[in-house]
Order: sequence, then structure tokens, then C-alpha cells
Amino acid sequence: MISLSVANDVEEFETAAALCRALGAWDAEEVAAYGVDPQLVISLYHRETAETLAAKYSLAGAGLFIARWHGTPAGCLAFNSFDPASAELHKFYVDTRFRGRGIGRALMDAVLAEIGKSGRRRILIHTTVYMSSAIAVYEAFGFRRCDGFRAVSPDVAHTEIFMARTTALQPVS
Repeated sequence: MISLSVANDVEEFETAAALCRALGAWDAEEVAAYGVDPQLVISLYHRETAETLAAKYSLAGAGLFIARWHGTPAGCLAFNSFDPASAELHKFYVDTRFRGRGIGRALMDAVLAEIGKSGRRRILIHTTVYMSSAIAVYEAFGFRRCDGFRAVSPDVAHTEIFMARTTALQPVS
């Protein structure tokens, strides 16, 4: 059974940080096949601690959802404000032990519903070519590739994908 919560205390942000560390380890392992130094990816995208996650996702217009499978932390998805009209998704991760159970879709439904309450018109994602399972979920929820919306290191540019959708699309369940 899937349960979702929004991180709002030290314990929840510690749980989220552990999931983010697992995401970082997976990312570092995968990126090596693309000729990128795994430590570069860790330094660019995976330096979070419970404290930095709390500082970033406790702000108005932001949040970090944690999914549990029968009480065990299984995944996370965060969002924050990119600009006055847009929100950006971050830290989408489902532990490999829990994939294929609808956890990613449940997280996406919850986060998109929360963003929909904000009045923002656009949702952005910065991902990478080897996150094929995540890209499939994004596409199922109406995200399409778009022009880059931030500068990236030339060392990883060949792996980066940018996606966007409007908030007007209906969630897919």
C-alpha cells in the first residue's frame, strides 16, 4: 500500500535525504557510461543534506513528497518555484525495490495537484537521457522536451534533457 506525506520535520527531511543519496549513487553509476566523471555529477546535482532540503522545500510554493510502501520509504518528488509563472520538479526517485508499483505515478499526481493550487501555468523538469523510466512517466503526464531553461556544465551537456508542460493538463492515473 502506498502512502504519501509532505516532509515537514527533521525526521521526514532525514528520510528524504537518504532517498536523495540513493538517487545520487544511482545517477553516478549510470553517468559513467556517458563518459562523465561520476564525482562531477555528485558535485553538480547531489549535495543535499536534510538541512539543505528543509531550507529549499519548506518555503512557500515548494514541497517535498515522500512515498512509503507499507511504511517503508520508497520514493520522493520535490518541487519549487522557478519563476512567477513556473514551478520546477526535482529529486524524482523511486527505490529500485519498489518500482513497478505505481509509486512514481502517485508522487506525480500529488505534486501536480499541489502545483495546480498555486496558480502557476507551467511546470519544468531538468533530467538526463539515462533516466528512461522517469522520462516515460513525465511523458505519460504530458511533459514534452523543450529548450534548456538553465545553463549546464559542458561536461554533462550531452546528457541533459529539459521538459515542460502546462498545469492545465489533467493528471494521468
